[in-house]
Formats: sequence, C-alpha cells, structure tokens
Amino acid sequence: MATKTAGTVPVLTPEQLQSVRGTLRSPRRLKTEVLGGLVVALALIPEAIAFSIIAGVDPRIGLFASFTMAVTIAVVGGRPAMISAATGAVALVIAPLVKSHGLDYLIAAVILAGIFQIILGLSGVARLMRFIPRSVMVGFVNALAILIFMSQVPELIGVTWLVYPLTAVGLLIVFGLPGLTKAVPAPLVAIVALTLVTVLAAVAVPTVGDKGALPDSLPSFFLPNVPLTLETLQVIFPFALAMAFVGLLESLMTAKLVDDITDTRSHKTREAWGQGVANIVTGFFGGMGGCAMIGQTMINVKASGARTRISTFLAGVFLLILVVALGDIVSLIPMGALVAVMIFVAVATFDWHSIRPSALKALPKSETLVMVATVIVTVATHNLAIGVGVGVLVAMVMFARRVAHFVTVDRTVTEVDGRQVATYKVDGELFFASSNDLYTQFEYALDPERVVIDMHASHLWDASTIASLDAITEKYRHHGKTVEIVGLNDASLLMRERLAGKLGAGPAPAGGVRPAGPGWRLNRTAVLPPRQDPPAGR
Repeated sequence: MATKTAGTVPVLTPEQLQSVRGTLRSPRRLKTEVLGGLVVALALIPEAIAFSIIAGVDPRIGLFASFTMAVTIAVVGGRPAMISAATGAVALVIAPLVKSHGLDYLIAAVILAGIFQIILGLSGVARLMRFIPRSVMVGFVNALAILIFMSQVPELIGVTWLVYPLTAVGLLIVFGLPGLTKAVPAPLVAIVALTLVTVLAAVAVPTVGDKGALPDSLPSFFLPNVPLTLETLQVIFPFALAMAFVGLLESLMTAKLVDDITDTRSHKTREAWGQGVANIVTGFFGGMGGCAMIGQTMINVKASGARTRISTFLAGVFLLILVVALGDIVSLIPMGALVAVMIFVAVATFDWHSIRPSALKALPKSETLVMVATVIVTVATHNLAIGVGVGVLVAMVMFARRVAHFVTVDRTVTEVDGRQVATYKVDGELFFASSNDLYTQFEYALDPERVVIDMHASHLWDASTIASLDAITEKYRHHGKTVEIVGLNDASLLMRERLAGKLGAGPAPAGGVRPAGPGWRLNRTAVLPPRQDPPAGR
C-alpha cells in the first residue's frame, strides 16, 4: 500500500506502521516501541508474581514464563504489538494440578497444551472467531476492564494512608500528561516519578519487592521428571486441553480487539499455532505457560502507541533484565504507581459508549442482554472463556428466537373445479425454533378435503422441520384429507426426500390443535368464488 502524504510530511498507513524494518529506520517510531516495551515490562513484574501465587508456584516460574512467552510470540505470533505472558486465566486452570501433582506435572501439561494449540491452530479453529457477535465482544472488553480494576482493589485495602495520595498523583500523571506531551509514555513517567519520590523521601509504602523474591539467574532448560505412561497422560490431559482452549480464546479475542484499535488485520491462524509454539518453549524453560494479556496489550498499544513486534520482544527482554540484573532497583517501585497505571488501563479499555442511554435505547434489547450476560458471568467466574461461551450461547438463543418470529402462515380458501381448496403460504426460515409451532398453524378439522402448502417463500433447515411436515400430513390423513406440499427449493426438496417418513410422526400435541405460538400470524380469508374468465371474443 502506498504511503500517503500530507504536504511534505509522509503519513504512514496502519499497515506500514507495523513494519519492523521501517520502524528500525525511524528513530521516533523506534523510541515509541522501546519505551512501550519498557512500560509493559515494569507492569508485568507484579502481575506475573501475583499469577504465580494464584497457580501455587514460585514467582520465578511466572516471571520466566512471561519472558519466554513474550520473546517467542514476538517472532511466531500473528498479531504485532500484542503481549503474551503468564495470565490469571491460565493460573486458575492449572492451580488444581499444581496442588495435587506438583511442578513437573504442570510443566508437562504446559507442553501438551502447546501441542494442542498447534493442532487446533492448523485445523482452522481461528476461523470460529467470526461466530462471536459484536455484543459478546463488547461484553468481553467491559468485563475485562472491570476485572482489571477489581484486581487492583486489594492493593488499596489495609495499607498505609500514604498509598492513597501516591496513587492519586499517579492517576493525575497518566490521565493528564498525554494532554501536554506524548513524547514519553505517561505510565513510564508515573512509575519513575513516584519511585523517586518514595525513595528520596524514605516513604514506607508497599513495593514490588513485597510481592515476592525476584530471580537472580537466567532461565535454563527444564525437562519435566514425569513417567511417560498412559496414567500420566490421563492426569495432565484435561488440564492441558482446558489451558489450550482458554489460552486460544483469550488470545484470539485480544487479537481481534487490537485489530479494531489499530485498523489493521492480524493472522489469526498464525497467532493460534504461535501461541502453541510459545507455550512449548515456555514449558521447556520451566515456565507456567500463558496466553495474550489484554491489560498489558492495552498499555502497549493504547497508552504507549506501540505497533510492531519490536515492543513485544523488548517487553520480554526488559523483563528479564529488570528482574535479574536490576532486581534491587525494581523491587523499590511502589505498588501505588502500578495501581494507577492499571486503573488507567481499565478506564481506557472499558467501552463507555456501550452504556450510554442513547446507545442502550437504540440497540435491540437482545443485544444488550447478550452484553450484560457476558459481563456478569465473566466477572462472577473470573474466567473470560466461560463468560464468552455463555455470551455466545445467549446470542444464539436470542438470534434463533428473533428469526423464529419472522415466520408467517397465510391461509386462503378458494374453489377450483367446483371443489374447495385450502392453501397455506408459509413465509420464513424453518428450523427447530420456528418449525415446532408450525404444526399448530393448520385448521385440520375445518379445512376442505384438499390442502395445498405453498413453500415458495420458505426454506427447510433441519430435521425438526421435516418431522413437523410429516406430523402435519399425518394429521390431515387422519382426517381423511389430502395434502400437497409445493414450492420447495432444491436444497429443501432434497432434505425432505432423504428424511421424510423416517423421523416418526413429529411433535403432535394431545387434545387437538394448540393455540399459535408467539410470533406466528395465521391469516384467514373468506371462501372466494372461482375466477371467471371472460368469454372468447369479448
């Protein structure tokens, strides 16, 4: 794509901004990537330690995982500027395995999860993302923002009062500085400034060092000491599979979100198998595994303005340097500074437009219900995968309900060759949600001996509809009347020829015809006289 120009200053397209080669040639853009990676690395340290505690492993396991995941995904991933590291979603999945079988079984599960992700990625699981509705995506983003904010609340409870003004100053910096200058990321300024204040003033507040000991050596090759038996596979298989699905879902949803923010497209299939490669590498270096992190990605993409793989790679490199070589300095960073940064991320992530009264009034109630359901379930379970799954399920039900309400049945009675004929015109898509009420739309006892069901304006989608048509014809046959079904398109006709008469009598209600279901309309007209053609010659 050609570079646009605005006067004499070239304006790069979003795709060109993702170019690693072009960024390396531009000092201004390279500075953005470097500073973005540094801010992410600083914010990753307490997060990785916290997730390690959730998983029940040593903090080094989470920190090493964050390093190897970020560096590896920067090379093999399909979404530039997205950050992958140890995550809370993965920690929740693997915690029971660590408690029951220990670290070696955890590492074996991480490696197996990576293999599963490669298989799923190459088999096209990323294409399923198109089935996730926008309302679920909005709910996912809003739930994530709420979870990010909630994760910071414990850092503000039961602490010295000095934490509150410190956090308030941090919030003023991260929200106010971008209005003055964007030369340096506001989160980095907040972290450095508040660290200097607390150190120089000798203020006693919670720091990163209070979260846990930082590693003092580089990660080394690790081979899990587990027996290569079927019993071992039975132990790690469910955890590895759950980790693979949760990691892929969170990563692909994050990639889609970054696509929207940057106005670019990512390679979802590459991202899927790339996550698998990253987890395998992480496992062999003794890491707890992970996936994409929306909070850190938002710091990198939104707060810092990074756009390339350089920032992702440097986030991992800086993380390792900070915790191994500069651990004594990093441990002095006040948690209040990082809390301010994460609150800023939560506010920036939340889709505020989605809760405006004007937007809620304009949206269909079903769309709002899907979004709210996704948010509630995600926040209640602290599991983004479960929340998205429930949201998609609710969206499917709402969609089926809406489509089912579009079906109408019109009844007319005419006289042909001296005989009355009842004609039913069915209009709409017939599937399990709409065809179950189709049986109730006919006047079996009142209709004349000949009945025609006109299906020109409808389509048969599943076996439920075939069963309903079988039940209708059987009911008319019971009344001694004949039924002719006309107007089926080729696909519907083929399905009926294949399944008719093989599905039973269908959902016939007891005690006569039931009243029409919601959304159905049965129009009746009076008996019409036969059409009289004018005599020849007139």
